[in-house]
Amino acid sequence: MSLVTLALLFFIIAVIYSLVGFGGGSSYIAILLLGGLAQQDIRLIALVCNILVVAGASIHYQRARLLPWKKIFPLIIVSVPLAFLGGTVELTGNIYKIIAAVALIIASILILTKSKTTSQPKTYSLPTLAATGGGIGLLSGVIGIGGGIFLAPLLHIINWDRAKVISATASMFILVNSVAGIAGQLTNTVAINWIQLFVLGGSVLLGGQLGSQLNINILRPKNIKIMTAILVGFVGARILWSVL
Repeated sequence: MSLVTLALLFFIIAVIYSLVGFGGGSSYIAILLLGGLAQQDIRLIALVCNILVVAGASIHYQRARLLPWKKIFPLIIVSVPLAFLGGTVELTGNIYKIIAAVALIIASILILTKSKTTSQPKTYSLPTLAATGGGIGLLSGVIGIGGGIFLAPLLHIINWDRAKVISATASMFILVNSVAGIAGQLTNTVAINWIQLFVLGGSVLLGGQLGSQLNINILRPKNIKIMTAILVGFVGARILWSVL
């Protein structure tokens, strides 16, 4: 697969995933696996691309005042160190992929079948949110993604906040965990193809900017929920298919 083809695919993925506050790491991993790259290199590229997508998106969300920092802090306080720890793990076998796939498929179904939420978001304790963020951070660091694709469905299910706020929170969660995951990976030996990283990074940066603008200015909350469920279910099914 040529670098130009990869760049085009990465741009499309960045647009689609940033529409719901995701970085697209799971899909970058799938495409790079098809391209024949080594797994340890793939995780690094996926996380770098995640950062480029959600960093720009997070700036847009902050300007739109969609980032409730007091509510976000409990989710990331434990997730960051555990994402770092997960990044140090050398993946072996398919057990992590199977767990991730099943969790994503269940989350997708729950979002689509969940009854209509109340207009008032629910409040949860700091230990509950910290444990939730920490568990997702650890799993995300091991797999090599930012974790927003796990977090967003859960926040929709528990009626944590409005759909746009959840998208914004997922972006910030992905950003900090991707940085931590890269730091963990760099404790091991990782080869870096700088030209490939620059081209793919530029593609996702542009795509992420476009997608986040569409999210803020065009999409309705109901559509964001539906798109989140579809994306989460698709990724889960694809991961499960790859290991069966």
